[in-house]
Amino acid sequence: MDTDQELLQRIHGVNHRAEISPDLPMRQWVYAWLFDAHREGNHQKAMDRWIGLLIVANLFALLFEHVPAIYEPNARWFHYFDVVSVIVFTGEYLLRLYVAPEDPEFAKGRSPHLSYVRSPFAIIDLLAILPFYLQAFIPVDLRVLRFLRLLRILKIFRVLIPAWHEFVKANSGRTFRQKVHALVFPSEYGGALHQLFDGFIVLWVVVSVAAVILESVQGVHYVLNLEFIILDAVAVTVFTAEFLLRLYACVETPGYQRALSGRVKHATSFSSIIDFLAILPFFLEVFLHHLMDLRFLRVFRLLRLFKLTRYTGATKTLTTVVVREWPVLAASAFVMLLLVILTASLGYLFEHEAQPEKFENIPQSIYWAVITLASVGYGDISPVTPMGRMMTIVLALLGIGIFAIPAALLSSAFTDQLRIERETLKNELYEMLADGHLSADEADKINREAKRLHLSEEEVQRLIIKAKRERDLKEDVSMLPLHKIAANTPHAIEYYRWTLANLRQIGVLTSREDFERLATQSGRLTQEEFILWQAIQGTAAPEAAGSTASGND
Repeated sequence: MDTDQELLQRIHGVNHRAEISPDLPMRQWVYAWLFDAHREGNHQKAMDRWIGLLIVANLFALLFEHVPAIYEPNARWFHYFDVVSVIVFTGEYLLRLYVAPEDPEFAKGRSPHLSYVRSPFAIIDLLAILPFYLQAFIPVDLRVLRFLRLLRILKIFRVLIPAWHEFVKANSGRTFRQKVHALVFPSEYGGALHQLFDGFIVLWVVVSVAAVILESVQGVHYVLNLEFIILDAVAVTVFTAEFLLRLYACVETPGYQRALSGRVKHATSFSSIIDFLAILPFFLEVFLHHLMDLRFLRVFRLLRLFKLTRYTGATKTLTTVVVREWPVLAASAFVMLLLVILTASLGYLFEHEAQPEKFENIPQSIYWAVITLASVGYGDISPVTPMGRMMTIVLALLGIGIFAIPAALLSSAFTDQLRIERETLKNELYEMLADGHLSADEADKINREAKRLHLSEEEVQRLIIKAKRERDLKEDVSMLPLHKIAANTPHAIEYYRWTLANLRQIGVLTSREDFERLATQSGRLTQEEFILWQAIQGTAAPEAAGSTASGND
């Protein structure tokens, strides 16, 4: 039976703070906190994550250094960033060298430090910083130095290789398509490599959307025109490969098993349509540019931002809320539509003669009605007649309430939906804790749901305690109604034993002489009830107990 603390650690894994004794020797303490991948709750994964982000930042810095318009005015800041990066990478290398005797991979040899220096990862770490120090002692062409600094990207293999080994081990004996499915779709077989794949796609979504936004700035577009073209081509390649991999492996997902209809069903889903629209403008512009000017399609590349909805549960929750509350929202929208048309008609009636150029017709007056009811009030169109101004005052006051209804509905429904989903999570916890133990798969599922619902460690702990308490109450037969006890034979037997135990306890705690004297004198118990009492307490004569048993037969 797991304790609450053990259950919490199993669910949160490394998110639960490790208990590392401060009395450890310094080297063991540093290794336990920063580099021990098998110790839950330390800073090993956080450190790898920040080092990975610094590697990516170095890659972008190297790319921008090849753009004179960006590099030359900011050469000093590029140099400072390079110095900081080298300091961080050097510190990491020296720390790993320092704790090498504590690492099981190197501790077996005669010289753990030498074993670490000769390891592939250490060579990669050294190559990432060596060009910087070589420049201080050996005259190196700056262009060669920049090329050697590209070796820093190799540090990413420190994260990729362990994730790949874990992925291969988890998918041993599975087909190629099942392995692809584990890579691109969430499953128990994906592990860290699936998370890295998702992070890679998210990174390219953010980079490509940022490029589309910056491309609209004429000065930036003039300087980085070629870079934008290359970046967009690489982004489309990445997104196309992802789209094809998902289409190929989707038949491994329940509900999409059929080779043709399953893929068609997946291709017509919302997320697949977004994936397709993210790459469509590029191919249309490449193949049809000679027929028409399709540069306007470039703005549709911003649809790639919707790809991020796959990686957050907030969009799913909001969609559920809108579908569930659609009748009420539709009624509210209908009332707003009636009010807008009525307002526009009255505005046209009162203001057309005074301002024919602004209130030319009712459709044009709809614009004024919407901004008035929404309490925006740009001021480009405003009434000048007394009736028009009076109507504007009334409409502005009405608009505060009418236009706030959908927002209030969505806010209330969103909160209610989160409550429902958290109750669902609690019920799942209740079912999983039926045996008092959480398996690794169950803990992983609860962990994913907790992250999607943005539950803190304390909130999950409260859910665990509440689910265990309700489970214990269900197992306590005495708390169940009598008809439910009678409907379940094991519960009926348990209730019978519980009742007998209570009767025996009453006989021990109360004065037995006073009880028997009062029961026989006042006639509160029948003869059969009194004999049964004595049998339960073990004071009945054998003949009385035997006669009672015979009477029952």
